[in-house]
Amino acid sequence: MSFYSDTQTPSYFAWAVNLVTGIVVARLRTVLQTWKNRRDATILAGMDEHMLADIGLTRGDVRDAFSEPVWRDPTPILVSRAHERRINRRRLRSGLAEKSFDAPSIVPAAGTSSRAAVTARYY
Repeated sequence: MSFYSDTQTPSYFAWAVNLVTGIVVARLRTVLQTWKNRRDATILAGMDEHMLADIGLTRGDVRDAFSEPVWRDPTPILVSRAHERRINRRRLRSGLAEKSFDAPSIVPAAGTSSRAAVTARYY
C-alpha cells in the first residue's frame, strides 16, 4: 500500500504573503478605477451647459464632484444628481406636484421667552 500526496499545506508565511498581495492588488484596482473615473469626468468639465443638461447635470454638479478629495471617486455624486433630476422630471411630467417639506420655524413665537431652559448635559 502506498500513500501518494502531491499537495502540501501552505505555510503561514505563504498564507500571509497571499493575503497581503490580495489586499494590495484590490487597493491598486480601486485607485486605478478612481483615477480612470476622474479622468473621464474631466471630459464633463469641458462640455457646455446644453450638453450637460442632455445628460441631466449642471455645471455646479461637476464642480461639486471635483470638490471632493482626490482619492474619492466623483462619479457617485454625478450619478445621484442625474438620477434625482430624472425622477423629478418624471414626477412633473406625470402631473405630480413637487415634494414640499414643512420645516419648523427657527424664529420664536411672539409670546415665548427668548431664553429656553438648558437641559443638555456635557460630559
